[in-house]
Amino acid sequence: MSLKRYSIEELIKASTIASFAVSKDSSKLMYSSDDRGHYDVYQVHLVNGEKSRLTEYDENALVKHVFDDGSFLFMMDRGGNELHHLYLNRGGEVVDLTPVEGTKSGFHQFSGGHVYYFSNRLDKTRFDLYRLDRTSLESELIFENKEAMDLGPVSDDGRYVGLSRQNTANDSEMFIYDRSTGDTRYVSRHTGDAKFLPVFFSKDSTELYYLTDEIGEFMALRAMKLDSLHSREVLTLDWDIFDVERSQDGRYAALVVNRDSFFELQILDLASDEVTNVRFSPGGMIYQQVFDRNSKRVFVLADSAVTPTDIHVLSIGDGEVKTLTNSANAEVESDDLVTPTILRFSSYDGTIVPGVFYVPADASPEKKVPALIWVHGGPGGQSYPRYNPELQFLVNHGYAVYAVNNRGSSGYGKSFFKAADHKHGEADLDDCVAAARHLATMEEIDGDRIGIIGGSYGGYMVLAALAFRPKVFKVGVDIFGVSNWVRTLKEIPPWWRAIRDLLYRKIGDPFSEEEYLRSISPLFHASKIERPLLVLQGVNDPRVLKVESDEIVQKARENGVPTGYIVFDDEGHGFTRKVNRITAAKAMLEFLDRYLV
Repeated sequence: MSLKRYSIEELIKASTIASFAVSKDSSKLMYSSDDRGHYDVYQVHLVNGEKSRLTEYDENALVKHVFDDGSFLFMMDRGGNELHHLYLNRGGEVVDLTPVEGTKSGFHQFSGGHVYYFSNRLDKTRFDLYRLDRTSLESELIFENKEAMDLGPVSDDGRYVGLSRQNTANDSEMFIYDRSTGDTRYVSRHTGDAKFLPVFFSKDSTELYYLTDEIGEFMALRAMKLDSLHSREVLTLDWDIFDVERSQDGRYAALVVNRDSFFELQILDLASDEVTNVRFSPGGMIYQQVFDRNSKRVFVLADSAVTPTDIHVLSIGDGEVKTLTNSANAEVESDDLVTPTILRFSSYDGTIVPGVFYVPADASPEKKVPALIWVHGGPGGQSYPRYNPELQFLVNHGYAVYAVNNRGSSGYGKSFFKAADHKHGEADLDDCVAAARHLATMEEIDGDRIGIIGGSYGGYMVLAALAFRPKVFKVGVDIFGVSNWVRTLKEIPPWWRAIRDLLYRKIGDPFSEEEYLRSISPLFHASKIERPLLVLQGVNDPRVLKVESDEIVQKARENGVPTGYIVFDDEGHGFTRKVNRITAAKAMLEFLDRYLV
């Protein structure tokens, strides 16, 4: 069959929308899009379609809230260093609301007519909660977070703050802070491992709605009376309820359900606790959902594997969906791209492992294609069928991609999620090996040409595969992956204090388990690497420091292994600038065409 080949420039020309906000009368939409190669804030009039750009920075500006007078809040960091500040743009004048250098702040919630934001200006190891005075632009500290909890919803009357604290990746606790008394109540007494996540308060501030997997494998929605702490079931499904957003008038909640890696939006009537017949399934991911002021519509940011992020509006009355933005590149036909399927296989111990499978359209038993095992970040992340120009670029140019959801991934129940705890680089790595062996049995896959690729924790898995299973994969592409767990876990940014403790329990404690962590760190076993390696890294990455890549590249080259290394001076943990993403994608394809042969 004839297949059109696209350049990475054509595929990445599609815009990515990162966030949006809606005006009070729903006539204007503000959103952050990378039309110019990085994220600016744009405004579109929904009546006449007029579009204008509202920010002009060389950094990524992410819109978070629009006020009734048209002024808006946005967040921005520098070069991907993740030290965001919160800014107010009013009529073109921009005010830094959190001007303390070296600190991290951001928008938290708009509730009861007030803006709440978080900042670590008092202590870099924690995020305190502030309320912004819209007139004076002064801030009031409303919760000093001395226990470094995760900040949750604020009630409409401003009295309560929902909080949670992670004990392990599989177990958490929930609290309610009462501003009128200054007391913090523990409200999630339980036995065994269970996660609790507060999501919103009822309109009258008498109930807290929260997600939990206390009963069953998946996150369900429950509600708790604040006076008696009596809890009731609201909605339990066979998959995780991934996210929840309440309408401003308290009538509805928009639920995002993670159904076998595909997201679906459902509308819950809070008066009856019944799910309506209205559904929205974009064929990919849902990133944000916002109700209009009268609860007649919900705006949704979503994509699919073959269509980029766009903002849609869903009518709650009849389920009609309209698309409000046009992010696609008209030069690319979505039918030319690959819509993936969910592929499951039986791993080395009989565990059934799922993944998102992309096969080139012209692959066949007569024309076998090489394949890549694509490993997501985390640990504990999940691969979804989202629009990924780099992935589609590789598939379009003849590489099958299996985005494996190895054990330890989220979305498939709490037992599956914790199955790799303290066995990372071992149990989950062997799932990747088993995935490669399974692909090798497929009639359209060339079993002698299978590589591995991944970013962040997935990048670590690439390095682990080449160091600990050196004969399995023919090549590896490491995108800012960890090579030395001892250093990485010791160098976690101070604002990750809560996550640091979680990672120590999930992966290992660098102070008491150094020998074990060295045993699973590819850097200390790099002499075993023999297959070609490509490494990509951002200079400003605060999570996986550049030295992690520097050292593994040096070691691999000392072995005589063909090793490519590309460094971006203006990127952090994740590449956001289109010019850099184009460079990275071209380097990956050139590397694979040369070595995965």
